[in-house]
Amino acid sequence: MTAKANGAPEDFYHEPVLLAETVDLLVTEPDAIYVDATLGGGGHSREILGRLGPRGRLISIDRDPEALARNRQWASEHSDRVTLVRGDFCNIASLLGELGVSSVCGILADLGVSSRQLDKAERGFSFMREGPLDMRMDPDSGPSAADLVNGMQEAELLRIIRAYGEHPQARKIAQGIVESRQIAPITTTGQLADLVERTIGRRSGKHPATLVFQALRIAVNRELEALEKFMADFFDLLQPGGRIAVIAYHSLEDRLVKRTLRDMEPHCICPAQAPRCTCSKPGVMKSLQRKAYRPGPEEVARNPRARSARLRVAERIDQGGF
Repeated sequence: MTAKANGAPEDFYHEPVLLAETVDLLVTEPDAIYVDATLGGGGHSREILGRLGPRGRLISIDRDPEALARNRQWASEHSDRVTLVRGDFCNIASLLGELGVSSVCGILADLGVSSRQLDKAERGFSFMREGPLDMRMDPDSGPSAADLVNGMQEAELLRIIRAYGEHPQARKIAQGIVESRQIAPITTTGQLADLVERTIGRRSGKHPATLVFQALRIAVNRELEALEKFMADFFDLLQPGGRIAVIAYHSLEDRLVKRTLRDMEPHCICPAQAPRCTCSKPGVMKSLQRKAYRPGPEEVARNPRARSARLRVAERIDQGGF
């Protein structure tokens, strides 16, 4: 098996999205503790480690045992400074607590599915590859996408496809799924993709099943609930001046991150009719940039999956505001 220069296996490594921008903004104290809450292919973790000093420490978390296994070799070469942890990033507080860590200088969360998971047919994340309709990031936990597709009531399928896929023809797709499964269970990615295409047709270059697969993946992995809990818990782990960086790939995630960070910034809550501000609402976080950081055209050309990425970075500030 060949490997990239950074030690990542050739069949596993994919260029991490917004790598330089993310790590440049995240790592401010080389000898502090940093957390990569979503290890995935390990590209961000390796870059963070490369920026740390001899007393710096990296803790990398992932709920996918395959991701941990594939990163174990390089991590073992730096075992005095790198700790791999199996777990869901939404449980970051308890996972760090088990390690005796209560305060860190930076936390990264690269949301969504990894390239490795997308590319491996047996994980069932992509309609581009025929495989079992699974989609679980932790293959040992919870119901699969096939369980949802074949077991949910039509109303619940409609809710998932409409809420998590924002699909304009969610009702028709949900009806089509229910009618089809009465004839035979829907068990593979190809079956579901073909069903969606037969049900609503194809009117553009984008496959009509794209948003359906996104919706099911979010539901299977409870991604928005996990993100909401993570965003509620990260602050207590950051030391003053510490930073959080979150990379999101669709508007549902990005809106949640943006809203949470803005609610934590200094802002006036006085009545609109008040002649002057008297609340002195302190705020606890400051975004480094109002707009999200986006990949440039060169990165998108190299890695088309980066096209939809949005990076938001914020820093913990003193209770007194700016």
